[in-house]
Amino acid sequence: MVRYGILAKLLLLAAGISAANGQQTSSPPAATKEGGEVAPRGARAARDIKYGEWRKLCFNAAGAKTLCRTTITGTFATGQTAVRVDLIEREDGSERVQLFLPVGMYLQAGVKLSVDQKGAYRLPYTWCVTNMCIAADVADPKLLEEMDGGTALSIDVVDTSILTVTTSVPLDRFATVRKGAPALTLDQAIDE
Repeated sequence: MVRYGILAKLLLLAAGISAANGQQTSSPPAATKEGGEVAPRGARAARDIKYGEWRKLCFNAAGAKTLCRTTITGTFATGQTAVRVDLIEREDGSERVQLFLPVGMYLQAGVKLSVDQKGAYRLPYTWCVTNMCIAADVADPKLLEEMDGGTALSIDVVDTSILTVTTSVPLDRFATVRKGAPALTLDQAIDE
């Protein structure tokens, strides 16, 4: 009886050592390209996304510089947000691109943007909440120039099945709205 107990412990110990040395079989990780970029297994287009109009909203907070957001939202037929693109511009001249995307994306891949199939720009995911993940970064001036004169902003993400999912956001009114007067300005007074 004692021999079987010792034998069982040795087998468990051997299995633990094998697992620690990576000899345990498991599903393979996502393939990566040189530089750590994810190599997707295929691609598909995001379907049934309906885009609203570009809008510009500005915010004035007491004692702070004005902030304006030029934004467009794409929704699924269910009404759920599929994608929201924001260009956030501050009075001091700083600009930031921010995207809201559904959860279920392969976050390490980030988001790839391109205007009219020109150069690619990458945005890292910065945080996720219950129903959305946000990818954001400082806006590249060349990207903004391309968006001002472009017809479509292509957004490529990688889902958890390691498939590239692509959608195309219309840019036909982006420059006009961005450079025009805001549709709404919100003033915020802080009472102390």
